[in-house]
Amino acid sequence: MPPKPWYVYLLRCADDTLYCGISNDVPRRVETHNAGTGAKYTRSRRPVRLVASCICEDKSAALRLERHIKRLPRRKKQAALQQAAKEITPCRT
Repeated sequence: MPPKPWYVYLLRCADDTLYCGISNDVPRRVETHNAGTGAKYTRSRRPVRLVASCICEDKSAALRLERHIKRLPRRKKQAALQQAAKEITPCRT
């Protein structure tokens, strides 16, 4: 059985902030965030909703992309989301 792919995902929290994380099962991970058992950051900002996800070649690539996204200022994350909404393209790391 091939290994499950890893994803980088972006959530919009109830307070309109953005949260970035990685998972090999994004729907389950979003559920854990909304149940209050996900990341500490999202516990007090529920409900959260998935606004973007990107498949990566492996966990290491997902971690690198997550780190890069988390270092971006909010305005650049917002601009990337707006661009992605205009043209959906495969995500490469």
